[in-house]
Amino acid sequence: MVLFEEALEIILQDVRRMGSERVPFEEALFRVLAEDIHSDVDMPPFDKAAMDGYACRRQDLHRPMQVLEVIAAGDTPGHAIGEGQCSKIMTGAMVPDGADTVIMVEHTVEEQPGFIRFTAGNTTPNIAYQAEDVKTGQRVWQKGMQILPQHIAILAAVGATRPLVARKPRVGILSTGDELVEPGHQPGPGKIRNSNGFQLHAQVLAAHAEPHYMGIVPDDEEATRQAIARALDENEVVLLTGGVSAGDYDFVPKIMRQCGVEILFQKVAVKPGRPTVFGRSSSSAIFGLPGNPVSSFINFETFVKPLLYAMMGAGYSPLEMRLPMGVDFRRKKGDRLEFLPVSIDNKGQVIPVQYHGSAHIHAICLAHALMIIPKGTFEISKGELTHVRPF
Repeated sequence: MVLFEEALEIILQDVRRMGSERVPFEEALFRVLAEDIHSDVDMPPFDKAAMDGYACRRQDLHRPMQVLEVIAAGDTPGHAIGEGQCSKIMTGAMVPDGADTVIMVEHTVEEQPGFIRFTAGNTTPNIAYQAEDVKTGQRVWQKGMQILPQHIAILAAVGATRPLVARKPRVGILSTGDELVEPGHQPGPGKIRNSNGFQLHAQVLAAHAEPHYMGIVPDDEEATRQAIARALDENEVVLLTGGVSAGDYDFVPKIMRQCGVEILFQKVAVKPGRPTVFGRSSSSAIFGLPGNPVSSFINFETFVKPLLYAMMGAGYSPLEMRLPMGVDFRRKKGDRLEFLPVSIDNKGQVIPVQYHGSAHIHAICLAHALMIIPKGTFEISKGELTHVRPF
């Protein structure tokens, strides 16, 4: 049995990186950049008015000023500003030569037709200066960054309309067990619907990879061998649930080896999810995840997601926070690192949700985060800080 940290280190060793492709920037959301992005323009590209007002010289604020023209956003000024002159200007418009200040409309009165006077005591320049945000040639985004909605505007602004991004890993999903039926079927005696396969499908989508649900595999060695071989052939990552513990029908690790997989670990000192298998074939990584849904959910988040991000060239650093316990907490065993579903109340306190064990799928739905309980810890008192990882 390996420790959690050892298992994660093994998973992230010798990661096979995905290739890259160019996509329209409108379709690049959540993709991982495979190149640095540099700006081909200054941002702003010229000195521009930060508000509606009058562009003038600061030294003339004490005197009436003649209004030369109106400058709308997108216009080129027709006049430079000289002594005792100003131009009415709109937010975002180019500041004319000679002006060093934009005074707010609210701080002016019309002295006589064609002339205004500044009425406030002082003012800031109210000018967004050329290149104060970004200079031409400056790197605006770095290779390995995941493109979020707020990044799309920058890609548009610098003309990066077809960024080079990492290709998405294809992830094959197999569920094993004679007890499983597809969700659209009514389960008979001794049967249950396959929830794991579709939970994992959703988690793969949320990790911005490409899921391929490959169905239910019966507890039959030949059928399992054929399914694993096909999944390894068609995907960069394969996820199986069930068949990896110590029961009479849990022969998945043996079948993995027959399909050319080198098993790198078979048990992890973590709760839930101890019977987790990981290995690699010549072309793919494969996980044998426990059949209980809470275990498979947590092990995807802690083991599979970091690998998917690494394959796309992105670092994965899940947010962890230190928050106070809202109640006294105790557990009977402290022999393993444990991830426990918890909620966070409106005071920022950690409250364990009702949890009946790794088959209790509702616990994850009620939780906001996972509390990380170190090995050897049996009690956490109310008010004591504890590590939590939000979903």
